[in-house]
Amino acid sequence: MFAIVEIAGKQYKVEADQQLFVNKLSGDAGDKMDFGRVLLVDNDGKIKVGTPEVKGASVSASVVEHVRGDKVIVFKKKRRKGYRVRNGHRQDYTKIKIEGIKG
Repeated sequence: MFAIVEIAGKQYKVEADQQLFVNKLSGDAGDKMDFGRVLLVDNDGKIKVGTPEVKGASVSASVVEHVRGDKVIVFKKKRRKGYRVRNGHRQDYTKIKIEGIKG
């Protein structure tokens, strides 16, 4: 059984007992969350497609930890002008574990 759910503006394909990284969510480690915006549910070949959401379906998850992603270097240069700028960025993520899919 899997579902396609929208979490923090992005769509993810999730299954029970799966762990995934999503954009940073509020909540501490160990908190339970329910995501009600389920777009599709597949239950052993029986597919329910929402318009735009599947009614009565939800995905429950728990927060495992908050982490930061790898550093991405942004380097800008204009040739023959002496212009060079170097910036770095690390994205904040929340690691969640999918407890179950209802619906």
